[in-house]
Amino acid sequence: MDCRHTPVMLAECIENLRIKEDGVYVDATLGGGGHSLQICRRLGSGGTLIAIDQDLEAVYRGMRTLSGYVDRVTIVKENFSKINSILDRLEVNKVDGFILDLGVSSFQLDEPSRGFSYMRAGPLDMRMNKEGRRTAYDIVNTYGEDELCRVIGEYGEENWARRISKFICEARSVKPISDTAELVAVIKRAVPRAAREERQHPAKRTFQAIRIELNQELSILEDALRDMVERLERGGRICVISFHSKEDRIVKSTFKNLETGCECPRDFPVCVCGREPSVRIINKKPILPSAVELENNSRSRSAKLRVAEKI
Repeated sequence: MDCRHTPVMLAECIENLRIKEDGVYVDATLGGGGHSLQICRRLGSGGTLIAIDQDLEAVYRGMRTLSGYVDRVTIVKENFSKINSILDRLEVNKVDGFILDLGVSSFQLDEPSRGFSYMRAGPLDMRMNKEGRRTAYDIVNTYGEDELCRVIGEYGEENWARRISKFICEARSVKPISDTAELVAVIKRAVPRAAREERQHPAKRTFQAIRIELNQELSILEDALRDMVERLERGGRICVISFHSKEDRIVKSTFKNLETGCECPRDFPVCVCGREPSVRIINKKPILPSAVELENNSRSRSAKLRVAEKI
């Protein structure tokens, strides 16, 4: 796998953010810093970028990548779900634009010791925040068969979730499953030969599911999006890149609800909730990577970009 960082749909994100030289922008998922760098290049001396990541390694990498723009960048080690406390602490009331590039970063995948990749042997870790106590090892070796099946089926959308869960429980009854290679071997035994011969690696969905469960990636998303929209200036935009169908559905439904405003049951004769529309959805259908990007960056294959504007 190529270890160079290639930001997904970079041009599309920058175009939709409509960056102002003196604006305030938040990259809520700093990662490799590619999106942040391009935002900085468009900011003047009066502009501000706040870059957030819960991964300390990403923070250090971002410091190096953005070292030429220290006069306009603040990097924060935190989960983007804490956006209100982050902005309050920095005494920032309103923001002109947010960008979120969800999921696991290329650097996390490419480092075997992080345990995200089913292609490289490493410890069963998968923590996006390495200060967290629980790891993928705990999920794999302590969840019951039914709970494993739920996680793998719901977050991995894996057709063989029940069989994989059963094989995991049987394998760990002999000895704990301690690393990614052992888990991949168990999954390969569980998935029937015909299914293993499909184009997708048989362990991909299970690894994705365990990662999402461990880092609670889906449970925090809707509230974080609503908080970010609340902090947007009128005319400000939020761009969200997702790679998982459930992520995309959360983004789509949250934007739609914020665009509709009223959340009263349809049979109510008048609105009693008092909620008014707060965004305008820019793209009714998600923006997809171009053919050129798909050819040059395999990570972009499942990416979808949705954009909303504060009204």
